[in-house]
Amino acid sequence: MQKFTNELGMPVGYPLENWQPRQRPPHTEMRGEHCVMAPLNPDQHASELYKANLLDKENRIWVYMPYGPFDTEDDYREWMNATCLGDDPQFYAVIDSQTGKAAGVASFLRIVPELGVIETGHINLAPPLQRTIAATEVMYLMMCRVFDELGYRRFEWKCDSMNEKSCNAAIRLGFTYEGTFRNAALYKGRNRDTAWYAMTDSEWPAVREGFTKWLAPANFDAEGRQKARLQEFIGCQ
Repeated sequence: MQKFTNELGMPVGYPLENWQPRQRPPHTEMRGEHCVMAPLNPDQHASELYKANLLDKENRIWVYMPYGPFDTEDDYREWMNATCLGDDPQFYAVIDSQTGKAAGVASFLRIVPELGVIETGHINLAPPLQRTIAATEVMYLMMCRVFDELGYRRFEWKCDSMNEKSCNAAIRLGFTYEGTFRNAALYKGRNRDTAWYAMTDSEWPAVREGFTKWLAPANFDAEGRQKARLQEFIGCQ
């Protein structure tokens, strides 16, 4: 890493002389080949999402969420109306392009345009979306908005350190582990140590190239099985 010093010869961070605060993310549709991320609308999406979530018979998708599961569709809709219609977090419904139905949720949150920092969270994919091409494309679409469209400097991913699937997903998607904040939160009557991951704008070009190669039709056989893993394209271990 190149070393920069100030006029006193003291080490300092590299200069950002032309930096300008970024825009807040527009709450508009993000469309890929395998999914569409649409601004979450309880009237349009609550019923489909609730039915998709019911396919998780053991309610595993809710274990590391500070809310849920919901006993009824009305309860779920009420939570959406109270929680998901603001500007931060900014919620999206993930619509499977094959079925045309919503089967997941994701959001931008902790949005700091002045610093060019933004986080992804509230990611909750029902069984129909899990381990699909669309599930990976969700994050690619969000990264493209964060870095290419808005010019942010840092994209964060945080999760319960006990949530091995989320921790592994962050690494697979190209985020770098930065540490664990102990006793960072309390939810559902238990402690949460929060694992922090992030991606920076300097890392994004190589990650974007890897995603592009992985998402290419040539990387999948006739049954939709991948020929090479995403990690092979973006250099993850």
